[in-house]
Amino acid sequence: MALRLPAPRLNVDLNGLSERIGAQFKGLDPARPGQWPLLPKLATWLGVTLGTVAVAWAVVLSSEGQLLEVEREREPGLMQDYRSKLAQAINLAELRRQKLQVQEFVSQLEKQLPGKAEMDALLSDINQAGIGRGLQFELFKPGQVEIKDYYAELPIAIRLTGRYHDVGAFAADIANLPRIVTLHNLAVTPVTGRDGTPLLVMEATARTYRYLDAAEVAEMRRQAQERAKGARK
Repeated sequence: MALRLPAPRLNVDLNGLSERIGAQFKGLDPARPGQWPLLPKLATWLGVTLGTVAVAWAVVLSSEGQLLEVEREREPGLMQDYRSKLAQAINLAELRRQKLQVQEFVSQLEKQLPGKAEMDALLSDINQAGIGRGLQFELFKPGQVEIKDYYAELPIAIRLTGRYHDVGAFAADIANLPRIVTLHNLAVTPVTGRDGTPLLVMEATARTYRYLDAAEVAEMRRQAQERAKGARK
């Protein structure tokens, strides 16, 4: 038979160990931590380390929490932007077709705008439209050209006298001119002619529009660049 040896027993005096550990923490001089026993040094180092980590972690969590809140506030706008772009992507073919239609429509409108060289002929057409209806011009005065972003606008102050139907026919003729002419600030006043015939006096501002020539376009661009430079200063 094999002999069984008894297992060694570890006799640990917990009370004594506790007293020895407690003794190391007694009588510590805060002004001389270098002379402390090992356990107080380790405990102090561990406490400082854990405190530093806790403070750093709190600071990091605070900043990250603020960033998270900012991103949460941006989320609805980003979602709306995403939905809008998704709808555009889905309808891309239709949007391209509509773009071509708009470009064709704009081209048709541009053909109704005279160039600078054609303005005299257009003014003559407006004048002839009144004379052709038997109207008497008392005022036909082109004003100062107003330069817009892509075109120039010319106001014309007019005052003419004629019969009711002739005045109405003149307004219709202006609307049917091949070039764009609009009537603004229209005022009609009844008067009596020398022979007692009832007449109308029509006062209005006729506005016509034309292309900007190359020099005017270059000047507009130069002015825009100067304004942009002035805004940056």
